[in-house]
Amino acid sequence: MTSPFIWLQHALPHHSVSRAAGKLASSRVPWLRDLLIRRFVEAYDVDMGEAARGLGEFDSFNDFFTRELKPGARPLADASQFVLSPADGAVSQIGRIEGGRIFQAKGRHFTAEQLLGGDAASAKRFEGGHFATIYLSPRDYHRVHMPASGDLESATYVPGDLFSVNQVTAENVDGLFARNERLACLFDGEDGRFASVMVGAMIVAGIETVWSGPIETHSPTLAREDFASGTHRLAAGAEMGRFILGSTVVLLFEPGMVEWLDGIVAGDTVRMGQALGWRLQPKAGA
Repeated sequence: MTSPFIWLQHALPHHSVSRAAGKLASSRVPWLRDLLIRRFVEAYDVDMGEAARGLGEFDSFNDFFTRELKPGARPLADASQFVLSPADGAVSQIGRIEGGRIFQAKGRHFTAEQLLGGDAASAKRFEGGHFATIYLSPRDYHRVHMPASGDLESATYVPGDLFSVNQVTAENVDGLFARNERLACLFDGEDGRFASVMVGAMIVAGIETVWSGPIETHSPTLAREDFASGTHRLAAGAEMGRFILGSTVVLLFEPGMVEWLDGIVAGDTVRMGQALGWRLQPKAGA
C-alpha cells in the first residue's frame, strides 16, 4: 500500500512548488531573509561555527544555504592515493555497476544510461566500474567538490521530476535518481573517465557550476554542452558546483579506477574531502 507521503510526492506539482520556494529563498527583504535563516539554523541544528560568515552577513537565504566554510574546515585526504568524498552527507548506496545497473534500494535499481540522460556510449564505459550515491541533508554544507582531478568533457542537463530525496523515497520510487532533474558532468581523469551527477529534488530551486554559473533548471528539454580538452581542468577537492537547496550527488568511475574502502558502507556519514576509496594506478601503457 502506498504511504500518504509517497502519494503526495506523486500528486504535488514538483516544478511549481520548487519555483515558488526558489523565489522565497532568493528574497533580500531583510526581515524575511533573516527569519528564514534563523528558523532553518534552529530547526536543523546547523553548525555555524565552521561557516566563513556569521548570521546577519548573508544577502539571502540562498546565499546562506550555499555558504562557504572557514579555510581548513575540510582537510583533503591524499588525492594521489584516494578518491575523495565530493560533499558532506550520508552514503545512500555504494558499490559496483553490474549489468549496467546501479543499486538504489532493496528491489530497486536504475541504469547508468538512464542516469546520464540516454548517453549509451558513456554508460557502456562505466560497466563493471564503481558508483557512490551521497545524500546531502538540509543541515549540510551544500557545495560539491571534485572527487579526483579531471578535465571537464561535457555537462548535460537532464529534465525530470523533483521527488523529495530521502530513504523513504529511495525505497518506494522506482529509478528515483534517474527520474529527477539532474546535471550529469563527465570528466577525463588521470586514470580514466568519471562522472559526477548532481541530482535535484523537491524545492531544489537551482544548480550552479563554477564554469557556467546557474544552470537553466525546470526546463523540459535535455541540453548538453561539450568542452574542448583543457578548457576546464579541476583539481581533486576543488569546488565544481553547488545546490540552491537540497539534494544528492552520484559518482561513477570506469573499471580499474577505484576500490571503495572497506569501512565505507550505506548509512555512513561522510565529509567533503575525506577518503572514499583507493585510487588504483593506471595499467602500464594505458
